[in-house]
Amino acid sequence: MKVALVVLLFIMSLAFGGCSESADQGQDDSDAHAATEPIVGIPEYGGRIIEASLGGFTRLIPGLSTDAGSSEVQSKIYVSALKYDKNINLVPYAAKSFEVLDGGKHLKFVLRKDIRWFDGEPLTARDVEFTYRLMIDPKTPTAYAADWKAISEFRLTGPYSFEVFYDQPFARGLVTWAHDILPEHALAGEDLSNTRYSREPLGAGPYKLKEWIPGRRLVLEANDDFFQGRPYIERIIYREIPDLSTQFLELEARNIDMMGLTPLQYLRQTRGSKWDRYRKFKYLSFGYTYLGFNFRHPFFQDVRVRRAIDMAIDKQEIVKGVLMGMGVPAVGPYKPGTWQFDEDIRDRGYHPEQARKLLAQAGWRDTDGDGLLDKDGKPFYFTILTNQGNSQRSKAGVIIQERLRDIGIRVDIRIVEWAAFLHEFVDKGRFDAVILSWNILQDPDLYDVWHSSKVIPDGLNFISYANDELDSLLERGRRLVNKADRKKIYDRVQEILFEDQPYVFLYIPYSLPIVNARVQGIKAAPAGIGYNYTKWWIPKKMQMQQ
Repeated sequence: MKVALVVLLFIMSLAFGGCSESADQGQDDSDAHAATEPIVGIPEYGGRIIEASLGGFTRLIPGLSTDAGSSEVQSKIYVSALKYDKNINLVPYAAKSFEVLDGGKHLKFVLRKDIRWFDGEPLTARDVEFTYRLMIDPKTPTAYAADWKAISEFRLTGPYSFEVFYDQPFARGLVTWAHDILPEHALAGEDLSNTRYSREPLGAGPYKLKEWIPGRRLVLEANDDFFQGRPYIERIIYREIPDLSTQFLELEARNIDMMGLTPLQYLRQTRGSKWDRYRKFKYLSFGYTYLGFNFRHPFFQDVRVRRAIDMAIDKQEIVKGVLMGMGVPAVGPYKPGTWQFDEDIRDRGYHPEQARKLLAQAGWRDTDGDGLLDKDGKPFYFTILTNQGNSQRSKAGVIIQERLRDIGIRVDIRIVEWAAFLHEFVDKGRFDAVILSWNILQDPDLYDVWHSSKVIPDGLNFISYANDELDSLLERGRRLVNKADRKKIYDRVQEILFEDQPYVFLYIPYSLPIVNARVQGIKAAPAGIGYNYTKWWIPKKMQMQQ
């Protein structure tokens, strides 16, 4: 899926970075065996950790890729002026300091002077300016230009300092500077769609790319020159295993150290003494799974049809049957318990008879007695696409298929290999409906996914949804700084999405990561477990067990 800025943007990344404000926020649910107890001692260098990657990687230039796998790797290779800490607050990273002035319309940054690119060149404010100009260049194939284009003026004030100005307050102003910085001396004049730096990234982060065999593995090695100190773990190995069941078999065989468990694996298949060597975690994800309608398809242009499908799907059945209770039904694009979530919106619930009535109002009736609704001689028949390797989505699709059959709609399920699914179908709008997931960002701004200007090739609004009032609200919401004022805007945004139902918001799953217990230094927090990965370490005596 396209990652919601970070996209973010695909649900797999949430397994290790999700957040929760629920009662079990950051809870460590591993069995209380001695083998899982953290080791008290001085961190030691060396060793490796092997992570399972479900979707693989595309290109390693921040801002150009939209898949979560690439985004996760990029976050280890590059640095940004600011970053999120364990409590999801923006703090200095490449920046030494920053100031917010004039009600948010003027930002000042001073960069550290001890950061070097992998080739030894210093990272300076010119690299930040280059990144900014690259992101606003209409020839740059990025889905994330909007934040950068909100800047009215970028001003270099020294080799390691810069200022930015906005015509009016911009709520995502600071968030923009959590985007990775790109090297001017390497990328200036390069064709970003066909540059060697997509495969040989030149960053300044804690890890360098050591090896990349597409379809098999990607290997990162520690950067000796990282300005915050060399990471303790020498190598991070991502193994591409596009199936969760296969990942679990590899985990059980100790061929990988870390993965996101399915509810069944978490609840039933990781009990007993042989799992003493692992630690499990559980927290509500910052991400949701949805059924998205293609608005270019004539069946889905009538809001009554979309609402009927919403009422014909039993979300509780999906949460219980697919997630084994390890999640909650979704009613919109925000997570319950967060300030932006509208508590007044209530799910329509499972009401198949009401769904039938709505469809009848829209002209869909079974005129020939074959049990299938039809209109103007056309049966109500469509295909749901989803990606290979995610059994939760495919199982949810089967439940949806059964429930829609109950009201006279025939649905086929088609499962497609990830790369083809993304590039040949989603990006090109070649689908009736899709089951996918979005990350829920820390800021409530939804402009890049829902604004009509994003109905463009490779844009994140790939369902081609447009609503004038929503566009206006999204434009206003990102120009406000006061949380109370923004709350009113985004409450109305949620109302519109609920009323218009461009997606059926299905569920918010729990993140259920499991990690080999020999990895020390893991501390669960609102930001999940991956926020301090450079401080993870493996005792020397356990490094030899790999």
